[in-house]
Amino acid sequence: MRQVRHERLRKRVVGTAERPRLAVFRSLKHIYAQVIDDGAGVTIAAASSQEKALGAGSVSGAKQVGQEVAKRAQAKGIKQVVFDRGGCRFHGRVASLAEGAREAGLEF
Repeated sequence: MRQVRHERLRKRVVGTAERPRLAVFRSLKHIYAQVIDDGAGVTIAAASSQEKALGAGSVSGAKQVGQEVAKRAQAKGIKQVVFDRGGCRFHGRVASLAEGAREAGLEF
């Protein structure tokens, strides 16, 4: 069902060069975030909880991942993004990642 929700969401959420897509993938252990330009088909910035400096895939770890992906995106000149929650509910680790990205300066 998550895959069905994600496909339905992706019909409406499209990243451009000016406003790329912040895509979130949540596994059982980790959380991953990518800033993607769908027009060119390239990943601009990425961060995950598998990186040693960012900690575990918990709620606090997700917030750190959000802050790190926001820093990396801003280093490339990205200030505004479209949030793609990947078919998951906006709750828990997904909401924490979004909160961390907003605190670090991304607008969505």
